[in-house]
Amino acid sequence: MKKIVIMGATSGIGLRVAQIFAEMGWVVGAVGRNVAALNALAGEEGSTEGSASEEISSEGSGNLGCAGRIVVEQVDVTREDAPEGLMRLVEKMGGMDVYLHVAGIWCANDELSGDVELRVLQTNVDGFTRMVDAAFGWMRDHNGGAGRIAAITSVAGTEGIGVMASYSSSKAFQQFYLRALDQYAREKRLKIRFTDIRPGWVRTPLLLAGGHYPMLMNVEKVAQSVVQAVLRGRRVAVIDGRWNVLVGLWRLIPHWLWVRLPIKPY
Repeated sequence: MKKIVIMGATSGIGLRVAQIFAEMGWVVGAVGRNVAALNALAGEEGSTEGSASEEISSEGSGNLGCAGRIVVEQVDVTREDAPEGLMRLVEKMGGMDVYLHVAGIWCANDELSGDVELRVLQTNVDGFTRMVDAAFGWMRDHNGGAGRIAAITSVAGTEGIGVMASYSSSKAFQQFYLRALDQYAREKRLKIRFTDIRPGWVRTPLLLAGGHYPMLMNVEKVAQSVVQAVLRGRRVAVIDGRWNVLVGLWRLIPHWLWVRLPIKPY
């Protein structure tokens, strides 16, 4: 039975992807900060609770009848001890074939407030690096040096976007980091492979309420595409076709012109 760890499985895309993999019969390690959401997943048929059981909320999603086994662990990627939580989870699961990093935060920061920018970077850069490195290290030392590390980055990583300076930059960092690790793994003759998933705007709680977002996609469609990208071993997957075309056009715009465009993401 295949085993996947999903970092950021308590809401939106990560939650739905966790449910889909569980329904497919995979062992799913669901990780996040929201204890109530984790315990809702831990209530699925055949699931096992991790440390999230220390606080149980009445909120829940009901029994989805998942064929797989869901194991949960509360982890905050911004904490230095977060990799320890990941290792506890992997031990309870009995291993890990795929690590999928979904955890991240988004903001538009017109005022360029330093604390806001740094908070985004703390999660999307520091937290991302901390957890991806931990997953890489585990796969290097187990499974014969094999596994897959996937991450949901964003089309925003294609170019620097003024009111989303920290977010777009953090997503570019994630994309280049995965590329660098891909090269590193091959140099070391490891069988660790990578999937960079780049969705456009998705209707999730992350978006600003009342904003108008172009080509907005629903969670179900994106989650299904994420699952397929992982299963097919895609190196880079832009979701969806409309965004793939738009990103291609962005890459054709010279720097001198891009910085003069009044790009508004919402």
